[in-house]
Amino acid sequence: MPRRLLQHLPAQLPGFLVVGTIGLFVDAAVLAALVYGLGWGNYESRAVSFGIALTVTWLLNREYVFSAGKLPSAGQEYGRYIALQCISMLVNLGVYTLCIATREMLASLPLLALAAGCASGLIFNFAGMRYLVFTGESAAAIQVLDPDQ
Repeated sequence: MPRRLLQHLPAQLPGFLVVGTIGLFVDAAVLAALVYGLGWGNYESRAVSFGIALTVTWLLNREYVFSAGKLPSAGQEYGRYIALQCISMLVNLGVYTLCIATREMLASLPLLALAAGCASGLIFNFAGMRYLVFTGESAAAIQVLDPDQ
């Protein structure tokens, strides 16, 4: 059964999961360095660590996971990536909140709601990267989508 399931998963999924794990470690390392090493506050440190991790994961996904779908404009691609991450965060938090608000059992076991939120965010994020960010569109097609460019 697991072998059959693995045959139907998208080829980029393992790399996507590895990049996400690297991003988590970068996020944690920068956060720890800023809070414990430099004495920064938790919120300021988190804003910086998240931004660095976001950039690292974009670069790694761009070069190794979705390289065939790079956009001609790295800046435009990065903008799409940031927008997708923001929406993905809302999906994650939305599912978490929905689980807590509608299921008494999940309200008493918030880690299960967290897992549901993370899983939904992960699926949304992967699909968004494949179909909205790393689309490999030509420069002309991008201009049609964004006439300001």
